[in-house]
Amino acid sequence: MDKDNGHVELYNECIECINNFSDISVFLAYNVNVDAIKFFKDGQEVQELIDQFDEKEIIDMIEKYPRKITHPVEFIARLIHSMRAGKPSEVPILENKSLNDWFNGLKYDEERMGGQVGIISNLLSILNLKRVIAYTPILSKKQAEMFVNRENLLYPLVIDGNLVLKKHIESYREDDPLKINRIFEYIEGIEFNLGDEKIITPQANRFIVASRPDALRFEIKEDLKKKLPEIGEIIDCAILSGYQGIKETYSDGKTDEYYFEKAEEDIKLLKQNNKNIKIHLEFASIQSKSLRKKIADRILPNVNCLGMDDTEIANLVHIMGHDKLSEDIIKNSRIEDVIEASKILLEEYDNLELVQTHTMYYIMCLCRKDNPLNDEELKKTLELATVLASTKAKLGNILKIEDLREGVRIPHNKYGDSLNSIVENLKNNDEYQDYKITMVPSRLVKNPKSTVGLGDTISAGAFIGYVSLLKNKNNKNI
Repeated sequence: MDKDNGHVELYNECIECINNFSDISVFLAYNVNVDAIKFFKDGQEVQELIDQFDEKEIIDMIEKYPRKITHPVEFIARLIHSMRAGKPSEVPILENKSLNDWFNGLKYDEERMGGQVGIISNLLSILNLKRVIAYTPILSKKQAEMFVNRENLLYPLVIDGNLVLKKHIESYREDDPLKINRIFEYIEGIEFNLGDEKIITPQANRFIVASRPDALRFEIKEDLKKKLPEIGEIIDCAILSGYQGIKETYSDGKTDEYYFEKAEEDIKLLKQNNKNIKIHLEFASIQSKSLRKKIADRILPNVNCLGMDDTEIANLVHIMGHDKLSEDIIKNSRIEDVIEASKILLEEYDNLELVQTHTMYYIMCLCRKDNPLNDEELKKTLELATVLASTKAKLGNILKIEDLREGVRIPHNKYGDSLNSIVENLKNNDEYQDYKITMVPSRLVKNPKSTVGLGDTISAGAFIGYVSLLKNKNNKNI
């Protein structure tokens, strides 16, 4: 098969998957924000940031590995740590006036929709889902304007005691604050110096300084909360994310325990009148070990599917007591170790039916042998996910389904054959006889327009593909 025919065939397979999405409705909560993005295209601007401060102080701060940003030096230290490794990272900022003034003094290149819910809901509405209900506790006018204006993308409200679904631009609240995350994107091959060390970024990636405003509470407001069973009746699935934004304490004395209890209630109410809803948790980079553990203890036992990257799965198994495995994944990112970690999660959580992990070089899922979907069907969901990601990486955004013609032209990365060989060998291993392992190599864009949201794009595409195929199979069996 020549390349052009192969591209056409793959594009048609993707369209066939997407056509089935028109029968799927999804609910998303909680995190939406505006991303202010700065692109580093060479080392000069990084060097200028370093030169503002004492290099020894920066080097010492890198060693300390701050988990919160309270001063510009902590930001520069974590930025350099990310760029040196070429790995994505997100660190919360403890905002104060002088720190905000310093960040506001930087020149940003653009503002766009941010937050897992914001990114995923815009994508899914373009992929022609029947209904995309995207909820965020705070919705300012500027934020509302960043949702794409499509009939299937809606915000849930309670008006005169009734559940009403309206466009986001018709639903914003004048007094709601705006949450802004600062994103620092860098390309492969950026060079700069820190002390005696010459640093060259090994690959393109991003570092996120995450805002945690006190006014943002990760809960569904009480009037709408009462309508969650009603929402559950009109959806097939839900994607939940943003728990990394929960703080230990708030100005009014409420704690993270209070909001985790609310989050558990939300899930149970959503499933109250529809036990067949599939719920996906999109994990995230979480600096606090305590917060990670609470998500593992309170949220994970209530969901069906889990999506994350290799660093995030390493952090998750670490708080479960698998220190060496976690360290090995962080250090080497071997697919064998990631699959072992996925198996640990399925063994620990009976409710989980699918664990999906995406990395720079592959997207992989592990499920039990009795999963209704066969290997070929599971692979279709992952292949669609890689095409969505390569399209977004190349173009910066997906504005219409036809944009996928660009994504299918990006080849699988050069490690695909080796990865496939490793996975095939593991399938024959007695340890995995009770599981299905599916993997698709990623399609790497050398210098992507943007890396923010690629993981969310992959997870959302694969999950909705999974739900769609399950629904089709169930309908045929009726």
